[in-house]
Amino acid sequence: MSHQTGIQADNDLKETFASARTGQDYRLLKVIIQDEQMILASTKKASKKWDEEYDDFLKSETEETNPCYILYRLDSTNNQGYEWILLAWTPDCSSVRCKMLYAATRSTLKKEFGGGHIKDEVFATTKDEICLEGYRKHLKSQAAPKPFTAAEQELRQMKLDEVQTDIGVDTKQQTLTGVAFPIDQEARDALLCFLQRNINYVQLKINLDKELIQLDHGDLIGVKDLPSKVPNGEARYHLFLFKHSHEGDYLESIVFIYSMPGYKCGIKERMMYSSCKNSLIDILEQQLQMEIEKKLEIDSGNELTSDFLYDEVHPKQHAYKPAFAKPKGPAGKRGGRRITRPPAEAATTGFHV
Repeated sequence: MSHQTGIQADNDLKETFASARTGQDYRLLKVIIQDEQMILASTKKASKKWDEEYDDFLKSETEETNPCYILYRLDSTNNQGYEWILLAWTPDCSSVRCKMLYAATRSTLKKEFGGGHIKDEVFATTKDEICLEGYRKHLKSQAAPKPFTAAEQELRQMKLDEVQTDIGVDTKQQTLTGVAFPIDQEARDALLCFLQRNINYVQLKINLDKELIQLDHGDLIGVKDLPSKVPNGEARYHLFLFKHSHEGDYLESIVFIYSMPGYKCGIKERMMYSSCKNSLIDILEQQLQMEIEKKLEIDSGNELTSDFLYDEVHPKQHAYKPAFAKPKGPAGKRGGRRITRPPAEAATTGFHV
């Protein structure tokens, strides 16, 4: 599924958006995707303070199995008008297609409504996350200090090392080993779906102009479909959940694949994908707590067979060590052999004068 779905808001929804942005009557707008369009499902009028009717409105407008978008108006304002919360409701039991569809259309909804009016975005999969207490926990986590990225940690260490620097013949200077581009929210949504096992394949690409790692597409596929997912003329990052059996145990191993089709890509593209690879893996393993079993680099999707993945995840161990082989001597003639007499023999055969 492409990261651009082409789904737009219908005219009634656009008119409601315009009215909601300029007035204070609406407290809640519920938006759903139906017949390849975003439509207005229901509205709620404001009658109390925003936090006094938050729980009642949210619980009544979210269904157990169907995703939706909720726009909830706060009582605070900014220079563009009232501030709103955008809540993306995607329950765990909803279908994979719905989850990906709503994740891929969220940026279009923000654009239609006006991103300057949206103060917070909340992504919820359970009822506990959409209640007022869940929203306050979200605010608390957002206010907490963000963890350093791999590039920020490296830069911080370099600054600490510069405080006391000894220059000598054997001095080794630290250099920046890679580039860290941020992952956009749409790609993070797909990665969360991947971690929750809702999909088993995610393909990421680098937007060189915006310097962002973006979602190309995510899906549920089999191993036999994996080679066709690798582009022939463009570099990509892939994550695949390899399901297999090993020594009688059923295993699900995450495999990170970096595909680079040789010189079919431009120099800048090859350099950026190579430089961003390690920092992306750091984000996946440290921030998203993803346990990557194997990291692969390929130049063609034809390599990705079930046997190939199995051998990479479970490399064969040699049961014996080969015996040491004595090296042969120098080739060619070695000259005549020298004959020497033992000392006892030389004493008995001496000359007499």
